[in-house]
Amino acid sequence: MDLELDRRVVLVTGGSGGIGASIARAFGAERARVALTYHHHRERAERVAREVERLGGEATVVGYDLADLASVRAAVALVEERWGGVDVLVANAVRSETSPPGPFEARPVEEWREVLRSNLEGTLATVQAVLPSMKARGWGRLVLVAANALVEGLPGWEAYGAAKAGLFGLARTLAWELGPAGILTNVVVLSLTVTDRNRRAIPPAVVERVRATTPSGRLSEPDDVARAVVFLSSAANGNISGAFLPVNGGR
Repeated sequence: MDLELDRRVVLVTGGSGGIGASIARAFGAERARVALTYHHHRERAERVAREVERLGGEATVVGYDLADLASVRAAVALVEERWGGVDVLVANAVRSETSPPGPFEARPVEEWREVLRSNLEGTLATVQAVLPSMKARGWGRLVLVAANALVEGLPGWEAYGAAKAGLFGLARTLAWELGPAGILTNVVVLSLTVTDRNRRAIPPAVVERVRATTPSGRLSEPDDVARAVVFLSSAANGNISGAFLPVNGGR
């Protein structure tokens, strides 16, 4: 099946490692032009860019701060200056909660406001910035990456869960607004995914408990997510929009 991604311009936010890097490489294998953003780790992003090019794509790296709307708009402008527009946006970048989980009533407003504004407003601004070029081309794909917190909940991380749930409302609304312009909008929802960061940060007992309660009997790998994202971003997706696609083994 030809996914018709050859030389399509793809912007992957949070592309310097983990799931974002796997997504970038998957588009490289389809010979796309991939712009991947980084916040702190330019060297990692450049390493991923070289991998994208070895796989047959073109690549560039762009600085991007989800919490800084000026940075968001500047990143999109740089991609458009280089390649003339954006065909696909994969909104993968995330700002996690930095405080330990605790009772919601004890959380300072400033803490959850920062998480909400970064994850929700930053994604909104990125989507808004890419739309003019998609509309000009009469074709586009928006894939918003969310977490199972919007379905199962995540005690102690209420602001993060609320921000991720907001992405589904955004996708449903944009499906109506953008569909006539040839732009399809979807959400990919992840459960615990086996990344290097998660291996370091999450106790093995917790990982095993999640695996044991996953119907497929295994946790998703980044490449599982990447394949789903590439499909939704491609011409093979002819009319799926406003959908909520769980890549979580059935949890």
